[in-house]
Amino acid sequence: MDATALKQWIAAAGRFALPARCLVCGDPGPAGRELCHGCRASLVVNDIGCARCAIPLPSPVAACGTCQRRPPPWSALWVPFVYTSPLDGLEARFKFAGSLAAGRVLSTCWGESGEPVAVPELLVPVPLHTRRLRERGYNQALELAKPLARRFGVRLAHDLLRRVRATEAQTDLDATLRRRNVRGAFAVQRMPPATHVAVVDDVMTTGSTLAECTRVLLAAGVKRVDVWALARTPRPGG
Repeated sequence: MDATALKQWIAAAGRFALPARCLVCGDPGPAGRELCHGCRASLVVNDIGCARCAIPLPSPVAACGTCQRRPPPWSALWVPFVYTSPLDGLEARFKFAGSLAAGRVLSTCWGESGEPVAVPELLVPVPLHTRRLRERGYNQALELAKPLARRFGVRLAHDLLRRVRATEAQTDLDATLRRRNVRGAFAVQRMPPATHVAVVDDVMTTGSTLAECTRVLLAAGVKRVDVWALARTPRPGG
């Protein structure tokens, strides 16, 4: 049994033996869930903003100034939450602290948040570089995509895209450097078995990574590429 499987087994045993507690506040979780009603209600819904990049705004617009200057390559997107408290804390535990329980909470909230504009034929999670995957033990985008694929009855292609180059962490880079950082970082490993796919990621900041994945898939012959992300970061100070 590898390390990831062992963590999952221990977590499952713990859920069976102990009552579920909210991962945010520690209160009892309803019906065995690890997020209480109050903390679930405090997740900020991303329902007002730019229709092209999902940036939260005071009022909805068809395309913000950034999208007018540089139109995104995807056809449609689905980003149901704003990346702010308490979601950002759950995401940090999931992504950087090995908490698969936090990942389950996030994927459940995503699945209950509504539906995308259109359901694709195939879900394609943004891949990690092999080195980063070894360090983390799992791909957070893939773990979020699995329940979505089951809910919508969509095939999941975890190995269609490959990250062929290890990139710097995007966190401290501005939009221009983010685009340069991921340019040429992805490749399609085989002919896509669908004409309509959605690329899945956890957090969308400038959209540079998702845009690069979209371009690679379009160049490989996919007719329509949508973007699905759990949460969108607000503008600094927004």
